[in-house]
Amino acid sequence: MEIKDKITEQKLRAYFEISEKALETIKSSVSKGKEKEAKEIIEMVHCYISDAKFFKEKNDFVNCLASLSYAYGWIDCGARLGIFNVKDRKMFTV
Repeated sequence: MEIKDKITEQKLRAYFEISEKALETIKSSVSKGKEKEAKEIIEMVHCYISDAKFFKEKNDFVNCLASLSYAYGWIDCGARLGIFNVKDRKMFTV
């Protein structure tokens, strides 16, 4: 396995940073009338980021990355469905 194929601490740090930044962005970008849906998505994102931190502490990088991926999947789903009013195409699938 080449080094580029490994889940490194550096990669995980980058994924944590982008996930937490996106989470903060969506919290302040809830579309009017979508508060209930946004609350559910934000809660799920919090849970998956929390899981990722747990797995990282256990040096389980695979499940850490998987949890971060699920967190970001929830974020992107909310952005794509218009639950969050976000425009940044580099951070969100819009």
